[in-house]
Amino acid sequence: MKTVTLIGKPGCHLCDDAREIIRRVCEETGAAWEEKDINQDPELYRLYWEQIPVTLVDGAQHDFWRVDPGRLRKALGG
Repeated sequence: MKTVTLIGKPGCHLCDDAREIIRRVCEETGAAWEEKDINQDPELYRLYWEQIPVTLVDGAQHDFWRVDPGRLRKALGG
């Protein structure tokens, strides 16, 4: 099973949009998903602070700023 990770922060409207798309696509495909707060991890902040929300699939960067549901579905094998 693949895992999608959303890296974002509270109060980010793009993160809210990404969360909803990720939740929906993961429900459709059976993939797991998790969310990480960039403010709680100095390394994530260093790597991604200009790109949030960032989407990872199995730990590899997949997207940033906006999540394309079709592209994510394809990456998850759906």
